[in-house]
Amino acid sequence: MNGPELIPVVIVAVFAGSTVLVLARAVARRIEGRAHSSTPTFAPEVSERMERMECAVESIAIEVERVSESQRFLTKLLADRERTALPASGRGNQQ
Repeated sequence: MNGPELIPVVIVAVFAGSTVLVLARAVARRIEGRAHSSTPTFAPEVSERMERMECAVESIAIEVERVSESQRFLTKLLADRERTALPASGRGNQQ
């Protein structure tokens, strides 16, 4: 094969190669899409139980926040009491 006879073979090879590449990418994306789009399905009992657990965790979080807010308030109250009590006790010791 000389130069003029080789040109159609090269054109067909490039076209066929690019077509195969495009088709392979499309198939790969379709397979990948199926893997990511499938969501697990649960039985209704499991879904209800998960909802109850979610509510329980939320209520525990609220209670923990209340306890921590109470602790902050009491700590501030005790610190204020110590500040007001220290100068009075200091004067009593000097007399």
